[in-house]
Amino acid sequence: MRGRRVVVTGLGIVSPVGSTVDEAWAGIVAGKSGIAGITRFDASDYPCRIAGEVAPYQDHPRFGVKEARRADLFVRYSLAAVWQALGDAGLAAGDGFDPQRAGVSIGTGIGGLPHIEAQHDVLIKSGPKRVSPFFVPGAIINMASGWASMLHDLRGPNLAFATACTTGTHCIGAAARHIAYGDAEMMVAGGSEAAISPLSLAGFASARALSLRNDDPTKASRPFDANRDGFVLGEGSGIMVLEELEHAKGRGASIYCELAGYGMSGDAHHITAPPDDGDGACRAMSAALADAALAPDDIDHVNSHGTSTPLGDVAETRAIRRLFAEHADSLLVSATKSMTGHLLGGAGGIEALFAALAIAKGKVPPTINLEQPGDGCDLNYVAGNEAITCEVKAAISN
Repeated sequence: MRGRRVVVTGLGIVSPVGSTVDEAWAGIVAGKSGIAGITRFDASDYPCRIAGEVAPYQDHPRFGVKEARRADLFVRYSLAAVWQALGDAGLAAGDGFDPQRAGVSIGTGIGGLPHIEAQHDVLIKSGPKRVSPFFVPGAIINMASGWASMLHDLRGPNLAFATACTTGTHCIGAAARHIAYGDAEMMVAGGSEAAISPLSLAGFASARALSLRNDDPTKASRPFDANRDGFVLGEGSGIMVLEELEHAKGRGASIYCELAGYGMSGDAHHITAPPDDGDGACRAMSAALADAALAPDDIDHVNSHGTSTPLGDVAETRAIRRLFAEHADSLLVSATKSMTGHLLGGAGGIEALFAALAIAKGKVPPTINLEQPGDGCDLNYVAGNEAITCEVKAAISN
């Protein structure tokens, strides 16, 4: 990361495999699936009837019942994860940082879709006067960052990206650069999503993007496997506390790892499909390595995008092979979506968290449900149900 060094000092998560960091990490390293039949609404008429609904979680203690009723679930998930992350960093009490030098960067890919659906029902059934005056601020994408700022007096840079599946990653990368460039000493960053709703499920199913393995939900998300048939919707939030290195050391903070580099690109190719050669993914990883001043051979582990889609998994594999060349065979490549499902805008947040824990804990998560690699999927994906214990000096989260 050009400029000042950035480190990770706090983590928080709400996810299908656990809604505390300890619980989620224990589930991930043990190969636990969080995929099951949908319980939130009647999905019996849908072609896909499975998802990764969040495990029981504790709402942010300062976000009251009244506020919770007026906000979409993606806001609630993010604030619960923010509270955890600040507590983990030793900052939940509100001291240890200058509020004007502390910011927020939390986004979502879709935003408050369940909230929108509910208020549309009110409009149709009861008329426009019955639509809540809190409808818009309860659903818009920036309100996760907005509420985090208000609850914790974070007055520095405040932003929210909505870049589909890259949202959480972009929010974390941009936050790190704000610190590196001197705009802030600390940033709370990540992504959140709560898109398991009737309209969302119908839309993804109509696009034929979802797995239809309804009778065996824990086996449905199977990245890189020959019998993969689409992704599984997940939900939740992953949040990191990022700090400038000397700021963290000055207050005696525990440090998980350094956020050394960040890269991004655009495929300029298709609205959903990647190019066959994975060019955009390759260039993004290459840019991250250049920003970190690392060589491909320095990387031990890749937390892959690995969605369990026929085109995406092959393109990502080709991108990794193209960038890492002979070293690709030495990489440990995990697809944690095999357990969580695809959290869309929340994916980058929880997967960066898992990559940080892989470094801090010396464990590389498995890719479950990988029984026979598909054509073109020829890396070491840590197939099985248990993590590998080994030293991880550097990792990439795609």
